[in-house]
Amino acid sequence: MNIGVDAAALGMSNAVTAFSGDVNSGYWNPAGLLKIEDSEASFMHASYFANIAQYDYAGYAKKIDDQSAWGFSLIRFGVDDILNTTQLIDSEGNIDYNRISLFSTADYGLTFSYARKMKVEGFQYGVNAKVIRRIIGEFANSWGFGFDFGLQFDRNDWHYGLMLRDITTTYNVWAIDEDKYNEIRDAITVTPGQNQELPESSEITLPKAQLGIAKKFEFHYDYTLLAAVNLNMQFARTNDVISSDIVSIDPALGFEFGYTDLVFLRAGVGNFQNVMQLDGTQQVNFQPNIGLGFKYKGIQIDYALTDLGDQSAALYSNIFSIKVDLSIFR
Repeated sequence: MNIGVDAAALGMSNAVTAFSGDVNSGYWNPAGLLKIEDSEASFMHASYFANIAQYDYAGYAKKIDDQSAWGFSLIRFGVDDILNTTQLIDSEGNIDYNRISLFSTADYGLTFSYARKMKVEGFQYGVNAKVIRRIIGEFANSWGFGFDFGLQFDRNDWHYGLMLRDITTTYNVWAIDEDKYNEIRDAITVTPGQNQELPESSEITLPKAQLGIAKKFEFHYDYTLLAAVNLNMQFARTNDVISSDIVSIDPALGFEFGYTDLVFLRAGVGNFQNVMQLDGTQQVNFQPNIGLGFKYKGIQIDYALTDLGDQSAALYSNIFSIKVDLSIFR
C-alpha cells in the first residue's frame, strides 16, 4: 500500500497530495475525488524485480452531487510460481526433484473512498476504509483493516493537501496452517535451527502523514507548468534524510510540463535516504523519476520510468496506466 498508483503521479515522485483530483485520488488523497466532473476509471500495471513481481491496480470514482463523491480501488502485488523446495531433500538425505511444487504469494488492498466539501470555502475532506488481504500459498493468510483521512484546500491557484494514512493503525491478523508449517520446520536446511519458531500472528502498520503544496503556472495559454512539493512523514526514526525519534521526513519534488492539455512531460525526485557506506561514512541517496502522458477526448495514457539512477544498482521499472472519463461513452 506504500508503492503508489498512476504512472502520472509516480513520474512526479508521488508529490501529488495537494492537487490530486481524479479517480486516483482514492489512493493519494480521497478529498480530491470532488474534482471529478462525472465518473472515471483507471488501470495500471507494473513489473518489479526483473519481472518477478507483478503490481496491478484498478480504480473507479463517481461524483454524487456538487457536495460529495465516492470511489473504490483494488491493488494486487504478487509473486507467482515460486518454487517450494522444502521437500526436496527427504529425511535420509536423498534429493528428489519431483517433490518440488509451486505456490504464489500476493497482497491485496481494497479501498472504499468518500469525499465531501466542507462549509468553509475552499476546504474539502475525504476518508478511506481499507481491507487488506495477504496470502502466502497454503502456508498462511491474513486479514487487515485500516482508515485514511485526507484534506485539501485551494485558493488563488495554490493547492494545499494533508493525507493521514492508517490513522487508527492498520491491524493484520494472520492464520497459519500448522500442518504446512510443520512440514517447513522439519525440512532439511542449509543452516540448522531455521524455521523452528512459529511466526508472529499479528502485524501493526503505524500511522504516516503526507503534507503537500502545489501551484500551476500558465504561459501563453498553451503551456502550463505544475510544481509540487511533498513532505512524507513517519513517526519513528528511519533512514530518511531528516530523522529523529519523534518524526522522520522524506521530501519529494515533482514537475509536470503540459502543452494544450494534450501532451505532458514529468520529472521528480524523492526517496532521500541516508545510506551507510563501506568506509563507515553516510551518503544521501535519492530516486529521480521521469514520465510522459497523452490525453485526448477523455482518455489519458501515462508512462513512468522509476528508480532511475538512484546511485544504486540501477533497478528501474516501466509503469503504464490509463485513465478514462466514462462520460464520453454517453
